[in-house]
Amino acid sequence: MKKHIILLSAAGLLFSSCGVYTKYKPATEVPDGLYGEEIATFTESLAGSPAATEDSLDLGLGGMDWHELFTDPHLQALIGQGLQNNTDYQSAQLRVEEAEATLLSAKLAFLPSFALAPQGTVSSFDSHKATQTYSLPVTASWELDVFGRMRNAKKQSKALYAQSRDYRQAVRTQLIAGIANTYYTLLMLDEQLAISRQTEETWKETVASTRALMNAGMADESAVSQMEAAYYQVQASVLDLEEQINQVENSLALLLAETPRRYERGVLAEQQFPADFSIGIPVRMLSCRPDVRSAERTLEAAFYGTNAARSAFYPSITLGGSAGWTNSAGSMIVNPGKLLASVFGSLTQPLFNKGANIAQLKIAKAQQEEASLAFQQTLLAAGSEVNDALTQVQTARSKSIYFDKQVASLENAARSTRLLMQHGNTTYLEVLTAQQTLLNAQLSQVANRFTEIQGVITLYQALGGGRM
Repeated sequence: MKKHIILLSAAGLLFSSCGVYTKYKPATEVPDGLYGEEIATFTESLAGSPAATEDSLDLGLGGMDWHELFTDPHLQALIGQGLQNNTDYQSAQLRVEEAEATLLSAKLAFLPSFALAPQGTVSSFDSHKATQTYSLPVTASWELDVFGRMRNAKKQSKALYAQSRDYRQAVRTQLIAGIANTYYTLLMLDEQLAISRQTEETWKETVASTRALMNAGMADESAVSQMEAAYYQVQASVLDLEEQINQVENSLALLLAETPRRYERGVLAEQQFPADFSIGIPVRMLSCRPDVRSAERTLEAAFYGTNAARSAFYPSITLGGSAGWTNSAGSMIVNPGKLLASVFGSLTQPLFNKGANIAQLKIAKAQQEEASLAFQQTLLAAGSEVNDALTQVQTARSKSIYFDKQVASLENAARSTRLLMQHGNTTYLEVLTAQQTLLNAQLSQVANRFTEIQGVITLYQALGGGRM
């Protein structure tokens, strides 16, 4: 009868422990309209684009290799150097190795453990001849994972290992985007510096022309002074741009983990990007964005943490044994030694531990729910980033048309006012205004081109681009 009761109790424990064996189900759905309602009207298929591949058509812009998106050879060399030398990326790689070692330890926990524990004793009583005893045992211990404690620990370690790889990918993507942004910032500043220097020469000629008009009695000293003041302002802006270039080059050096230097680079006007691109299916974000994957790994780890907390309510079963040579047989000493072997088993069932297990289960459930909410918020934030970046690209491309027309009109206006002033048909103020307005428009035109490129880079990062 007692045997039947024990068997029924064991069966009841097995059936009641089914919850600790449940497997985490990965997310397969994202909120409707994750990218925004109007995104589909702007994006076109990538088909026909020179950079299109089978994978990129499926994954969108985020599926493109960074070599395909950033075709500037100088930038490609800098990104390659950054991926090799950047200290943050190297630290992320070490995190992966640490998590891999932890996972290996969790896997090896299923194997029995062995230990060699030799012992020796020399004893003597009342000056009699000393006796020597020894034992050379090998002990073994093996915990049976009947209720999933070690299994859940292994799955939790596996999720954390995957999370460390996601973190490395996030650092990689951020590094590629950071180097690209810094590089194109330099190209923008180079272009603005060239425009400012050209404007400086134009103002120099205008000052000389105004002074000649003053000497001819066609202009007064106030006009010359105003022209000179504008000329000096342009000279100061040239120095500011040179300082900014130096600062950005220093920032690039930090990303590349090297001392500051002058970097060879291309020209902003020669940079090429896909005219039409796809952003991919929103559900693909679950597998592309490292921060989304990392948030889900946290949820998965919390899921198995809850399972592990449940398994603490069930007994642990351990098998053990020892075998070895000894010459000690109780009160007798025999030589040579004889083989001694023993086998044992133990079951530990928690009964009352001051509510610690119940508290740990409540904590684990709360942490799992917290991880679930964080995962949902990460998805929403990712969709918002895609929408922002795509809108930025769209707006910049639309504005570029108007900037082109504005600059062309202002160039004609500045040229006309200079000619009219030379013939006395206009004032120096009109020339001053036309020149300054043209300069501002040209600088804004360059900045808008950079904004467009920056939007493409941000979109590439938001879609999880730069994967290994």
